[in-house]
Amino acid sequence: MEEVDEEPSPTLIPSAGFHQRHLGFEWGPGDLLVYETNYRLQGIDLLEGNTEEGRGHEAHLVLCLCSGPRSAGSPFVHIVRRDEDICSPILRKLFNESHLIFVGLQKIREDVPSKNKKTQFVSVSKNYRSVIRACMEELQQNAVSTQDGSLASQYGDQVSILLAIELIWNLCEVLFIDAAPAGSLLLQLLDWVRLHKSDVDTRAREVLQSENPALHRSYWDVVISLVLQGRMDEARQVLSKQASLRPESSSVFKRMDVLLQSMPIFNPTGAQTLTEFDVRWRQWHEECDRCLQDNTFAGNRHLETLVKVLLGDEDTLLEQKELLGTWYHFLVTRLLFTQPTIKPPDLHYYAQSSMNMFLGPRASPEPLDIILLSAFEFDLHQVIKDCSIALNNWWFVAHLTDLLDHCKLLQSHNLHFGSNLREFLVLEYASGLFTHHSLWQLAVDYFDHCPEFGRVYLELQIERVPLDTERKAVKVLRICEDRQMSEQVRSICKIMAKRALRNNRLGSALSWSIRAKDAAFATLISERFLQDYCNRGSFTDLDLLDNLGPAMLLSDRLTFLGKYREFHRLYGENRFSEAARLLLSLMTARIAPRGLWMTLLTDALPLLEQKEVIFSVDQTYELMSCLEELNSGTKASNTTDQDEDIESTKTELLRLALARNLAMAIVKEGTIET
Repeated sequence: MEEVDEEPSPTLIPSAGFHQRHLGFEWGPGDLLVYETNYRLQGIDLLEGNTEEGRGHEAHLVLCLCSGPRSAGSPFVHIVRRDEDICSPILRKLFNESHLIFVGLQKIREDVPSKNKKTQFVSVSKNYRSVIRACMEELQQNAVSTQDGSLASQYGDQVSILLAIELIWNLCEVLFIDAAPAGSLLLQLLDWVRLHKSDVDTRAREVLQSENPALHRSYWDVVISLVLQGRMDEARQVLSKQASLRPESSSVFKRMDVLLQSMPIFNPTGAQTLTEFDVRWRQWHEECDRCLQDNTFAGNRHLETLVKVLLGDEDTLLEQKELLGTWYHFLVTRLLFTQPTIKPPDLHYYAQSSMNMFLGPRASPEPLDIILLSAFEFDLHQVIKDCSIALNNWWFVAHLTDLLDHCKLLQSHNLHFGSNLREFLVLEYASGLFTHHSLWQLAVDYFDHCPEFGRVYLELQIERVPLDTERKAVKVLRICEDRQMSEQVRSICKIMAKRALRNNRLGSALSWSIRAKDAAFATLISERFLQDYCNRGSFTDLDLLDNLGPAMLLSDRLTFLGKYREFHRLYGENRFSEAARLLLSLMTARIAPRGLWMTLLTDALPLLEQKEVIFSVDQTYELMSCLEELNSGTKASNTTDQDEDIESTKTELLRLALARNLAMAIVKEGTIET
């Protein structure tokens, strides 16, 4: 897309610039952090509003690049957010429901015949519009029911935006997605106008439900409004109320009724060709002109106005500005009565002239007018560009562009910085969703369907999701694991492991470190487990330790922890021989840390004291060797006399138990051999 060719409107930040300092800023994925720096303004005052005549507490957002530290004078950091709709609970329904439609659209197979695909794409477009309508109706209800004036105003603004969005989307559906041909095009444009000019129905009900409809002050406005929308049967029904009141003019009303009834309407599913329809329409048009020339309706100015409308008289149509309301309604009505077989390529000429005629030379078009005119000119990229500038979020342009891209209408437009237009807009929209505490999960699917840069964006954004709870961390982790994002998986697990360790939740910390495959951290936590065991005499988190499986091979210390817990389990199950072999292997294989050898040897004491010989002669010699090796080592410098006495007592007890066991083992083995 081209650069924005107009200056954005200033954003007012309360209190910013009050201390006459430059502003610093940090860009975020969906907002901007603004703060005051220590640098004072010099020379020209860069903050508008800080003049002597009007120095107030608000300043225009004028950002200055600065490298100094943040201001000590102002403690505030201002968050400037472009997209406030993401915070609206009602509009979040729009984001959630449109996400399902988006995902379904991506599943439409490429090999489906184009005719069937077109039907599917039109259905998808209508689904999007129905979601917009549902949100719009809920906002309208809330605006009426709320007692808060500012909230009602906010709801009203959101309704106006959604009305404009639905209006643009519906027109794009008619012109681009359904691509209605001549004949059908005008019928769909009439439906488009009727849908977005619903006040006619309200006034018609009001007139018909009154005591005397024909005398109601809005009677003729309703009749003309119905004719302007091509609703001839309804106009005839309302007109009959007037005819019954004026028998003397019955022939004139009957003549108008015949004209309205006989107006040809093209039937796309019928056998009539477009040429045949055109011939019939011209004959009807000539009949209307003959009635005007013969002064058939000269006695009734309302009926005369009606016949001029049927002839498409531009001056008469322009006199009905209040009833038409908009230039695009004027356009469709003008085409209905002058060019009913309009072809799509000719639309732009009538659209431009209709807008000029309706608005006049003095009025300038609104952004919505320019967008609709671009659509009538079949300039898709200009529509998307203008919508991106005018609307306050990326939802509309992202979803519309995605649908148009699936319709193969944007294939020729690539951006200079690597991605195509569709992917660029979807990435921007998804990045905005990632700033919300719950909508970030929807953004993942949007990134998944951006083949070029989607994974890169997801990797960067997923790291910014705050891991407030373990449940949320598991969600994020599952997303990363499903997409083989190993670096992010490791990062998340490390963060959660450290957090659990700080909270002294050793089991959770060990579980996260194993998932992260972080050997160093698993070793550290294993040390904490062993330290905790030495202090308390028992293990915690037994379910985790009993089911480590192959994960215990992550580090030597974790292996020892798992095997040591297995020793305690075997001992508790009275499987003494297996427990003895395992305990001895932990020391002889040097898996056990030397600092725990005395603890392991002490654990062997109950086995040595059993009536039945558990340790064989060779095993007893190995235990003795380990004890002597432990005693021959250097003593820790920080041990007290009391600690030395305790160690000495343990050593003597172990030597005595080992000697007794050795004697019993020799006797037992000798007896067996004999």
